[in-house]
Amino acid sequence: MSLSGKAALVTGAGQGIGRACALALAEAGARVAVFDLKQESAEATVATLPDPSSHLAIAGNVADSTAVKAAFAKAVAAFGRLDVLVNNAGTGTGPNDGSAKMYELMAQRNAELARGETPKTHVEQAVFMEDEGWRAVMAVNLDGAFFCTREALRIMAEKNIKGSIINIASTAVQSGEGPVHYVTSKAALVGMTRALAREVASRGIRINAVAPGPTDTPLMRSIPDEWIASLEKAIPLGRLAKPAEVAAAVRFLASDEASYVTGSVLVANGGSYFF
Repeated sequence: MSLSGKAALVTGAGQGIGRACALALAEAGARVAVFDLKQESAEATVATLPDPSSHLAIAGNVADSTAVKAAFAKAVAAFGRLDVLVNNAGTGTGPNDGSAKMYELMAQRNAELARGETPKTHVEQAVFMEDEGWRAVMAVNLDGAFFCTREALRIMAEKNIKGSIINIASTAVQSGEGPVHYVTSKAALVGMTRALAREVASRGIRINAVAPGPTDTPLMRSIPDEWIASLEKAIPLGRLAKPAEVAAAVRFLASDEASYVTGSVLVANGGSYFF
């Protein structure tokens, strides 16, 4: 699965799955633009890649289309081309999104169950979610992926590059488990993947998604431990995924080994749910 001579850009690559994807693509021979909200995080990822001087650290917010345009311009200026985009940047929380109240209610319900009581507490989030909480997650997970994909398609079309775009979705699309704004954004991302795969197939550009299950990342560790434990119990393989295992699926879709794969969702979730 050689990516020698190719250039890639990975969003949200300062940690977790994004960092693992940057490493997997670099190890396969690609030059990688590491795009993250924090410059220091992007630089820390670049430092872990083989031959760090051949890669690029870029800071910016994917939810800002102007920042996205500038980031892609920097990548093309440095590499002269763009063959692979990994839309990994994502978030599961936003300001005033009701998550704190939801976790509080979850703890109350678990306490009722532990006492052997019939639970009376309703674990809800949407009723406590304000507009800014909803928009904060949709802006990163969906708008950001679109802004980045649009820039990548413009570059690939202009330079006649038969590129590969990989969107990081989630098993939550199938299970419905998780915060409503997060699940909704990832479901929409799968829809965008399929629609755009049809739209740009005539150019030889492939667009696919990877749907990880629960993965051991900083984002995952931000939720309560009891929720993580319950997720692990429900996974047939009995553990959280490692970021490198998700990155391996991304590397395959980025490579010519997947030359006849487009509009697909590659599932890497330990058998939790099936697409």
